[in-house]
Amino acid sequence: MVIYSLASPVRKHPKTDFLHKSVLKPIGQTFTDKTVDFHTGEVKEITIEPCVQEDIDNTVAVMGGQDWEMWINELKEQDLLSNEFKTVAYSYIGPSLTEAVYRKGTIGRAKDDLEATAFKITDSLKAIGGQAYVSVNKALVTQASSAIPVIPLYISLLYKVMKEEGIHEGCIEQIVRLFNDRLYSAETSLDDKGRIRVDDLEMRPDIQAKVLALWSEATTQTLPKIGDLKGYELDFFNLFGFKVDGVDYTKDVSEMVEIPGLQ
Repeated sequence: MVIYSLASPVRKHPKTDFLHKSVLKPIGQTFTDKTVDFHTGEVKEITIEPCVQEDIDNTVAVMGGQDWEMWINELKEQDLLSNEFKTVAYSYIGPSLTEAVYRKGTIGRAKDDLEATAFKITDSLKAIGGQAYVSVNKALVTQASSAIPVIPLYISLLYKVMKEEGIHEGCIEQIVRLFNDRLYSAETSLDDKGRIRVDDLEMRPDIQAKVLALWSEATTQTLPKIGDLKGYELDFFNLFGFKVDGVDYTKDVSEMVEIPGLQ
């Protein structure tokens, strides 16, 4: 099994040495909507100008499927893949609220390329019975998602609703479900485009209807009550080792840690 999970602003092409830079921009028209600065709690309007074709090409080069395919081809050529080998790339679709800047934007074009690449890799692995999948995952608090306009506000509202419904999952819980219920179950269930979906709980119509209703109400004043901004903020700081229960941050820490049994 090889998991391909990438979020990067740049990629130096291994053959041309060209430095591609990805962007998060809408395609075709200016995008304006609400977002939140989760450090201050301020809900404000944001406007993003549309991309040019070069932005799309570079974003696909960084975040599309070419790098994934090159890695798997290299592993195959070096005879490092076992029979029935699997590889999975992580992706995201999201709701109509975010699609202009995400799925229908430059990053969406890259995700389309990533998903098309899964079929190419699967074809190349037929001799060993290998499979390549794209897993469409839930909106999660990551360093990458925090940088995408609109997403922090959306996640704050989404998590409030999902926690109230008792169906919230963090990063680990979601991936455990991916492996147990999708990749290594009796049958890998796919959608009509050949993708694994573990965003099924997020995208339930009743969940999305509640989030959409809250979106129209979201302001700096109302968000602490109708959203889960505190939960979002805690998840973000935990990513970097901060605000973790049981840690005394006033103590000095030595970066030199001995590993028992090693000389």
